[in-house]
Amino acid sequence: MTGTPDEAGFDVQRFVDRLTSKERMLVVLKHELYQGSWQAMVDDLQARLAGGPYVFKLANRIEDDLERIERLSGFETQAGVDLSDFITLENLNPDRPKDEHESHE
Repeated sequence: MTGTPDEAGFDVQRFVDRLTSKERMLVVLKHELYQGSWQAMVDDLQARLAGGPYVFKLANRIEDDLERIERLSGFETQAGVDLSDFITLENLNPDRPKDEHESHE
């Protein structure tokens, strides 16, 4: 992908470049643990909030992750892309900008 907007006006690479490390990790986890399904990940996190069984334990606060997922999923839907095509476990960069919640953990 170049850094130019596609036909719909979405600059996917620019969006990807601005993701925080937590957002990038969610994209990778969606692909690696949930077969590319945001809904399966949301269901898992909501089960954890409700005290039910869940697949994995996140270090992040669940509510924050649910908000991140909503933003990422919304972008994928609007742009017609899968962010997993741009962010993989192999290219995860731990030096991404920190978001406002990372310093409180």
